[in-house]
Parts: sequence; C-alpha cells; structure tokens
Amino acid sequence: MLDTAPNTQEMTALVGESLYHVWNQLNALIEKNYDMDRAWNPGGKAWTYEYKYRRGGKTLCALYARENCVGFMVILGRNERLKFEADRDHYAKETRRVYDESLTYHDGKWLMFQPTDTQLFPDFIRLLQIKKKPNRK
Repeated sequence: MLDTAPNTQEMTALVGESLYHVWNQLNALIEKNYDMDRAWNPGGKAWTYEYKYRRGGKTLCALYARENCVGFMVILGRNERLKFEADRDHYAKETRRVYDESLTYHDGKWLMFQPTDTQLFPDFIRLLQIKKKPNRK
C-alpha cells in the first residue's frame, strides 16, 4: 500500500490530461454503482500505480496508471467466464478481442483494458455486474 495517494497534479502529469479525465470518469462510474473499500498500491513492474476496489477480501476490479496510459482490470472466474461467453455477442468487438487474447490463470481470466475514452464503459459495468451486483442505487 502507498503511504500517500498521488494528487491531481501528479496523476495528470503521469497519464496526461485527457486520460486523467477518463480515469476520473471510470472511478465515478464504479463508485456510483459500488460501495467498496479502495486502496492505492504500487503498480508492480508494468504500472506506476494500482487503485484497487475490494470488499470482504474479494477484489471487484483495479485501475492502473503509468506514463500516458491507464488500465482497467477485471478477473473473471470460471462461472463468470461462462456468463460472459453466453452473452458475448452483446459486447463490443474490442471487449471480445481483449477477452479472447487474455490469459487464463488458475484463479481466472485476467482482462486488461487500456481505455483512451469512455466508449467501452457500458461493457466495463456489465463485466463488473457479472462479478457482483451493484450495491448502490
């Protein structure tokens, strides 16, 4: 866990103004639908920061930031993959591509998106709804 979260200026300098806007909109969308614990962490080898949404020891999703790039990751377990696959034709071509190209590990299929706009946000919310029903109205 990070000692202090990056501030607006640091995030804007890292990802750029337009992607910081995408980052904020995605966070707002998740927070509108889900009441979750949130934690800032180091981003590992590939990312500068990780911003994780969790509740009761289970991760809903995580957002990532590095120079000129933001990431949105959701991990689908076996039953969640079956739900996605049953409804895959209702997702955008880009969402299906990321799903098909993502590696499956013992704990699930790790879907990493790198949004540059809000176009896939409806799919992101549907993916999250597969994992957990929204707990905010």
